[in-house]
Amino acid sequence: MDQFKALRYFSKVAETGSFTKASVVFGVPPSSLSRRVADLENSLGATLLKRSTRDVKLTEVGQRYYSQVLDILNQLEQSNESVRSYQAQPMGHLHISSMVGFGERILLPLLDEFSQLYPEIVLDVSLSDELSALTRDDVDVAIRGGYAPNERVLAIKLMGNQFIPVAAPSYLADMGKPQYAIELKQHKGLYFRTPNGPTPWLSYINGQWQDVSAPQVAVSNNGKWLGDLAAKGKGILMAPRWAAAHYLASGQLEELVLEPSVQITQSRDMAVYLLYQKQRYLVPKVKAAVDFLVARVKG
Repeated sequence: MDQFKALRYFSKVAETGSFTKASVVFGVPPSSLSRRVADLENSLGATLLKRSTRDVKLTEVGQRYYSQVLDILNQLEQSNESVRSYQAQPMGHLHISSMVGFGERILLPLLDEFSQLYPEIVLDVSLSDELSALTRDDVDVAIRGGYAPNERVLAIKLMGNQFIPVAAPSYLADMGKPQYAIELKQHKGLYFRTPNGPTPWLSYINGQWQDVSAPQVAVSNNGKWLGDLAAKGKGILMAPRWAAAHYLASGQLEELVLEPSVQITQSRDMAVYLLYQKQRYLVPKVKAAVDFLVARVKG
C-alpha cells in the first residue's frame, strides 16, 4: 500500500506540476509527498521528476513511467467502481438450491419474473432432494422441506408441508375407497424416498402411533414420477398438498379423508423453508432473492 500511495502522489504531482498543489488534494504536507516520491525514485533507481524552485517537470523516463502508472491507476479505479456497484445493486452469480418438486412446480416459474427484475443477476439453479450445506456447497439460497435446520443459517417458513393421501378415481373404482387408516394395509403404496428412506404412513390409533403403510408398488425420490403413477391409478400416494394441487384441481387425483388422519411423521411442524446465511443477506443479490421469494411464496 505504501508503493500504491507513492504512485498516487507521483501521478498527482506530474499532473499538477507542483508538490504544493498535489498536497492540497491529499491533505498532507508537501514535504510528505516529496519524501514519498523520492523513496519511489530510489526504489526504481531512476529520476522521475526535475525539480526547480518554480515548478516540477517529468524527466524522459518519468514521462514513460507516468503514462504506465496512469493506466494502472485508471484500471484500479474502474475495478473499485465495479466492486462498489456490485455492493450497491443486485448483480453477479446467484446460486440457488431447491428440492426437485418445489423447484419444478413453484420456483422455476417464478424465476422468469425475477430475471426481468434483476437482469444483472446470473442464476445458477440446482434441483436436488439431497441435503446441502450452504457453506460447503457454495449455495446462496436453499429451499428445503422438513423441519427448521439446526445448522447456523436463517430459516424462513415459506409454507406448510402437510402430506395428504391421494389416489386416482380409477384406482378407487377398482380397489375401493378406504375410510379408515388401518385399511391402507390392504392397498397399493407409492412412496417418496428421503435420505432416511421411504416415508412411512403413520396414524394415531387407540392412543399410540401405528404404521399403516400399504405394500410398496414403487419408491422414488422423483415426486413428479410418483404423482404421474398415482394419476394412472397405480396406487395411493402421500404427497405434499402443494405438489398434489394441480392433480387435485384437474380431477386426476382426489384426496382421501381417513379416520384417523395419516401422516408421514409424528410431528405436525413440517414446512418448506428458505435458508440463507445471515451475513450473506447484506449482499444485494442475496437480499433481492430472499425478499422476492418471501413476497411471492410465503403464505
